[in-house]
Amino acid sequence: MKTYLRILSYGKGLGGYLPMYAVSVIFYAIFSVLNIALLVPMLEVLFDKAGSGQAISSIPDFSLNITYFKDVFNFYFYQIMDAQGKMGALKFVGAALVGAALFSNLFRYINSVLLGIMRVRVIENLRIDVYEEVTGLDIGYFTNERKGDIMSRITNDVQQVEQTVSDSIRVLMQEPVQLIGFFYALFVISPSLTLFTLLLLPLSGGLIASIAKRLKRNASLAQGALGRIANHVEESISGIRLIKAFTARPYMLNKFKKEVFDYSRLSISLTKKVELASPVSEFLGIAVVAGLLLIGGSMVLKPDATLGASAFITFIMLFARVLQPAKAITSSLSTLQRGIASGERIFAIVDTKPKITEKKNAQEIDDFSRGIEFKDVSFKYEEDLVLKNISFKLDKGKTIALVGMSGGGKSTIADLLPRFYDPTEGEITIDGTDLKDCSLNSLRKQMGVVTQESILFNDTIFNNIAFGLENASQEDVIQAAKIANAHDFIMETPNGYQTIIGEDGSKLSGGQRQRLSIARAVMKNPAILILDEATSALDSHAERQVQEAITNLMSNRTSLVIAHRLSTIQHADEILVIERGEIKERGTHEELMKKGGTYKSLQDMQNIK
Repeated sequence: MKTYLRILSYGKGLGGYLPMYAVSVIFYAIFSVLNIALLVPMLEVLFDKAGSGQAISSIPDFSLNITYFKDVFNFYFYQIMDAQGKMGALKFVGAALVGAALFSNLFRYINSVLLGIMRVRVIENLRIDVYEEVTGLDIGYFTNERKGDIMSRITNDVQQVEQTVSDSIRVLMQEPVQLIGFFYALFVISPSLTLFTLLLLPLSGGLIASIAKRLKRNASLAQGALGRIANHVEESISGIRLIKAFTARPYMLNKFKKEVFDYSRLSISLTKKVELASPVSEFLGIAVVAGLLLIGGSMVLKPDATLGASAFITFIMLFARVLQPAKAITSSLSTLQRGIASGERIFAIVDTKPKITEKKNAQEIDDFSRGIEFKDVSFKYEEDLVLKNISFKLDKGKTIALVGMSGGGKSTIADLLPRFYDPTEGEITIDGTDLKDCSLNSLRKQMGVVTQESILFNDTIFNNIAFGLENASQEDVIQAAKIANAHDFIMETPNGYQTIIGEDGSKLSGGQRQRLSIARAVMKNPAILILDEATSALDSHAERQVQEAITNLMSNRTSLVIAHRLSTIQHADEILVIERGEIKERGTHEELMKKGGTYKSLQDMQNIK
């Protein structure tokens, strides 16, 4: 129940719709009852039971109860019967039936539209909140969680919750009002028969509820399996080149089949329980109707009949209408359980606390003036230390390069600087202030990042360069592209700066994608640059173009460079050789070459290549 109420809490701001919905539901219920109640006078005319002795001599004084409306109807009904005969009375009842049907369906349409608006708004708020929370989580969360499962929670689970919101509001408001209206009419016709139905219906309701209780666990397992399928599809599409290159399609297909079969098994189990509710409720409803026919029929057939035939037929028709909202309630119980299971999966993400947070009175960094310092920094992702006692200073305007074998910890050092992670031990300062005391936005605004993997979006070239900046001008974007050596190839694309580049920039070459990434960094105009092997994945021609763009970008900036090709960092102010999470050597290119240590060995290896 807690999860369900939390889902409904996303309906904030919809208070104005609820009263309108409630009023439309009440009027829909009233006119729905009238549709059938009007059959009584019509049947009495047909059975020749209606007579002028029941006529009301004058319109009664207004009173907000059913007796008043009944007396008004009877006044006009018998007035018309006396004046125009039974045919006139039939026409009057027929017109009243049409009018009741018109208003019944009008209010049904109104409450359906209002329900749709409320459902859409609740899900709109939920989707925005989930996206906001997910994008606010630290980088480590996405390392540990499956991307496909996260996507499944944001899409499939939210979709299931949407259906739950719609059904539950209807069950909480519309169906109960209809049941009250129908049972009131049933009591008016025959209290004894109505009591009989009230004794039997809770038995069927209890049976349906017991079925619904078993749905939640199956629903949660099924949604989890769906998330694994989404994750497998996402990985397959992302790695399609690798799958084909390694002829691994049968292997991936078998893995996919296993996930699909698992989901199918859970879905079949869930379907059995969901679909059991409807036939059980229908069977029990028919059994109750059969009992009513037996008991009510005996009341009609008695010599001193306490129930007229027309009233009994109308009672049966009203009770048949009672079964519809009752059945809807029992069916909605299964949907509600599935929605709650999906809601719990969604809120598991929403309630995840990011490990990287900022203090309440975090300091805003308006300007970068002195430098950055790592002080005895150690870091571990899980158990083993990845970095051990890293210390160095990066003064403003200087360049420090990190080199070494893969897996040594270079990228981890770079990730600590914009606080994608926090040190396990030690501290990192910017202009003497611990990064943990700085606001995240102001810290990251000082930095521009260009990585080996160009991260681009399925958008225009213009929007990719101006990413994250509002009101960027065409002139500034073009200037950034020129500095990044990207303007010429951009103008050769079909629509220039308005060309859509495809997912991950798939319509561009590796060198072109990288130059767009550099143009984006130029556009941000950061004080501090982090370059993580920005040219290592490029061929020689593309590397020269990108390296020239990087040189332009680094001009007069503070830079931390991770280099795979050592020829690109020979002019760095200091080079740190990182090996197994420690600084093994440090110095300028010339100094390290004279030492003849690890750096010279790496340099010699690349020269041989």
